Amino acid sequence: MSWFKRAKEGILTSTQDKKEVPEGLWTQCPTCKKAITTHELAENCYVCPECAYHFRIGSEQYFKILLDAGYTELIANLAAGDPLKFVDKKPYVDRLVDAQKTTKLRDALRVAEGSINGTPIIIACMDFSFIGGSMGSVVGEKIAKAIDHAREHKMPLVIISKSGGARMMEAAFSLMQMAKTSARLALLDRAGIPYISLLTDPTTGGVTASFAMLGDFNVAEPGALIGFAGPRVIKETIGKDLPKGFQSAEFVQEHGFVDFIVNRKEIKDTFSRLISLLQNKGQFSKEAVH
Repeated sequence: MSWFKRAKEGILTSTQDKKEVPEGLWTQCPTCKKAITTHELAENCYVCPECAYHFRIGSEQYFKILLDAGYTELIANLAAGDPLKFVDKKPYVDRLVDAQKTTKLRDALRVAEGSINGTPIIIACMDFSFIGGSMGSVVGEKIAKAIDHAREHKMPLVIISKSGGARMMEAAFSLMQMAKTSARLALLDRAGIPYISLLTDPTTGGVTASFAMLGDFNVAEPGALIGFAGPRVIKETIGKDLPKGFQSAEFVQEHGFVDFIVNRKEIKDTFSRLISLLQNKGQFSKEAVH
């Protein structure tokens, strides 16, 4: 017997012969509701082809999008301790173990050395999937070491931020990373080595208040949430309704906190041009490095 039959409504397939669609093969855009194949989404840099919504992605995807084939991960083995023996709903050490098992990451930031269109570069990228991309001691130390490596080898630096802010489970140790990373970036600037900051969805809290806003160019992805405190906290504090689109990349750019917004599909070539521009303006200074 045929496995389908024609009807006025179209072709009907018998229940026993229906094939299940493999899980994860299709993704629905949360904005326009378009169904997109996983392959098509990856080929389009995880940007909806219908409405240009930028899906959240992790460090591995950003490395593949931005870097030429072949890169080396640096400072890969650092893992957080628990100096405060912090416990809320469960011990901090248990949260770390759970996050490491779930994400297969050591912490919320990875560093890679590679090249963009042939230009050597260092990229540090945050992973929101690891405890909300929170900035603890490991994140701060990795950024500091990435900056030192960029200075030593005179290589441009890109930091991709995606974070809920400082990691509360490390308290003051976490907040110290704001000053630590900012001071290291001052040395990078003094050496005349380019630094581009990419703000993605979301970039908030102590990350926004430190290295995320200190780039030679501060670039954002479309629609990214960028701010310090969250909209609800601000609204309750000032007792007023907030403007439409408050803290979106577009709103922040309009008010002068972001230089420009770039579609993820164009970001590799854009960064390549920016780095070339900074280098050709004599940004490198051997005397300053020493």
